[in-house]
Amino acid sequence: MGRLELIQSLTGHEGRVWNVSWHPKGNFFASCGEDKIIRVWGKQGSKWSLKSTLSEGHKRTVREVSWSPCGNYIASASFDATVAIWDKSAGEFECIATLEGHENEVKSVSWSRSGSFMASCSRDKSVWIWEVAEEEYECGAVLNAHTQDVKKVIWHPLEDIVASASYDNTVKMFREDLADHDWTCFATLTSHDSTVWSMSFDKSGTRLATCSDDNTIKIWREYKPGNVEGIVTPSGDPVWKCVCTLSGYHNRTIYDIAWCHQTDLIATACGDDIIRVFKEAPESDPNEPTFELVHTCTNAHSQDVNAVKWSPTVAGMLLSASDDETIKVWMYEE
Repeated sequence: MGRLELIQSLTGHEGRVWNVSWHPKGNFFASCGEDKIIRVWGKQGSKWSLKSTLSEGHKRTVREVSWSPCGNYIASASFDATVAIWDKSAGEFECIATLEGHENEVKSVSWSRSGSFMASCSRDKSVWIWEVAEEEYECGAVLNAHTQDVKKVIWHPLEDIVASASYDNTVKMFREDLADHDWTCFATLTSHDSTVWSMSFDKSGTRLATCSDDNTIKIWREYKPGNVEGIVTPSGDPVWKCVCTLSGYHNRTIYDIAWCHQTDLIATACGDDIIRVFKEAPESDPNEPTFELVHTCTNAHSQDVNAVKWSPTVAGMLLSASDDETIKVWMYEE
């Protein structure tokens, strides 16, 4: 069994802190919240401190921030129905583009690993794919596969595949058909009984963890055509199957989930103010994996935990954001 040690608690936001995003090098992170402001934090010695405040980009709550793979840009998604792009190449952050088109609140924004695409999603039930080229952002596709509010979009860690999670209880996966440049839905993941709030790929991108309003975590595995398990793959598309359900651990909605690409630990952010950490059991069957709860950080925050994010460079370092207006920096130790 391990434990989360609190390294630092950061204040400054007024109102809920919705989300945090690590710079690819792990030396900065961005946060956003109800106060319409994006804050950028950096390491100074052993402590984190505020480096920049971005306050002119949005007119309503900023729901999510996402750092580009090159580390020069931040994209922010807002309830004002826009996505803003912030550029740091000149030294100070500057809003260089405001992307419009969604009809309602934008809930999530995410960059592809290649940096060639961005995805955004909204209460208008759509997922938009933005093509990125030399600081130009053009809508490449509007995907209307979901029947309800889309809560989250994330990209596959290695390929230009985007996953979306929705109030319609499903996760959908999309990719571009290179023959006609149309984006199509090639997989729909159905097993949750209520809103899917968030999801996270493992390092290889062959497994996905999802979390839901039904208080469960589900682990999904990809089966490609010709798989040794004999799973049928219609039309030659990969099939994603739920191989594990973790239930009975959470008392309220699970708002966020993060799969660490260094330690393979999974962390969850929950409406019961608790951060939980799960670890796959040794010699676990990949087709029926077993995950163990290895730490429960009770009262991690004094109100709902909205987000958890593992550091991309420091094994075991975790950020959390909460309704209690704070961001906390943790270190997981065995």
